[in-house]
Amino acid sequence: MRRQNRQGWSVIVEAALGGRLASLRDPAGREWLWHNPDPAVVAARARVKPGDPFVDAGGWEECFPTIAGASDHGEIWSHSWMDEGGILSVAGEGYAFHRAIEATEQQLTVRYRLDAAPRFRFVWAAHLLLDLSPTARLEAAPGTPCRVWPDHWRAPEPIVPVEGPWPAPLGAPLDALVPDGTALFFMLLGTREVSVADERRLTLRLDAPGQPTAVGVWRNLGGWPPTVPYRSIGVEPAIGRHYDRDLARPDDLGAVSSSGHLEWALHLQVEAG
Repeated sequence: MRRQNRQGWSVIVEAALGGRLASLRDPAGREWLWHNPDPAVVAARARVKPGDPFVDAGGWEECFPTIAGASDHGEIWSHSWMDEGGILSVAGEGYAFHRAIEATEQQLTVRYRLDAAPRFRFVWAAHLLLDLSPTARLEAAPGTPCRVWPDHWRAPEPIVPVEGPWPAPLGAPLDALVPDGTALFFMLLGTREVSVADERRLTLRLDAPGQPTAVGVWRNLGGWPPTVPYRSIGVEPAIGRHYDRDLARPDDLGAVSSSGHLEWALHLQVEAG
């Protein structure tokens, strides 16, 4: 576990636990990451081995080369990463994944580099579980195309997605985060920027030129898991427009260029709400 203080931002990085960010505090001291309050879940996260099912302990995990499907929340979250002078790296079959964090007074920037064979196809998501009050709201440009997979965590494959404009692709607005006993995963397609407003406003902006971008949202308002449900809100800037690499169309997947390298960046900015 390593604490990094950069221009007033404070982050705790757990390289041995999949590069997980266990804490993210802005210069005003606001903690943005949600943590599962169950000590048993936290202990289970610390014992994870490669290939294990995902453990929903909270924080910020990295999902790659898929979000769901053959590997639960991808592969790299369950591997130990190497820390080389602040650049964290992890290797898998056919790829090497690198991440570095930098900051100014205005924003925190997370830079990524992927080394893989040309045309290597993938889905990546920064899986941020955010600590938000019931009055928080999710903000995106009205009319943004929204792809919804109803009950994707409950129904067997194949699951037929439904598409409609934000903020009400299914007929009722989805921007409010008041507990209502539902759980839903959807993706805002093609957008580079979303915000959450909760006294302060956190804006996430993805810079990934030439790639199919989206922002996934896990809107669990007390509907999951079926046994002892709780509330957790995942906001997941993504390359790729499907949660499962094996089910996605080729044009909905990220792809490495002919150089064998791909770089992108995620910027986080906080301001008064």
